[in-house]
Amino acid sequence: MQIHLLKSKIHRAQVTAASLNYEGSLTIALDLMEAAGFVPYERVLCSNLANGERFETYLIPGERGSGAIVLNGATAHLGQVGDRLTIMSYTFADEAAAKNWQPRVIVLGEKNAVINQRGI
Repeated sequence: MQIHLLKSKIHRAQVTAASLNYEGSLTIALDLMEAAGFVPYERVLCSNLANGERFETYLIPGERGSGAIVLNGATAHLGQVGDRLTIMSYTFADEAAAKNWQPRVIVLGEKNAVINQRGI
């Protein structure tokens, strides 16, 4: 049996910009993507802590070290600069592996600096 589990999560990512006219996606600074274990174009589920909106999109890498969290395309309607997001991706694991599974999680603080990480 395969079980669907949380693979990676960024908690409290602060939106730094929104670009309605971009094709669509969520831009995340590459170093933050790597710290969380995300890969470019990975499908993610996002929840906006400010307004309760939940949406799916995919990731594109932003400039390393920039702290960028940018809502692109239609997702620009689901939040605004300063909102805090939880960004999650999932994977499948067999039942035996699932018993000891640890997702990779980073928590962000001011200027999207990593203040806590686990599962790494």
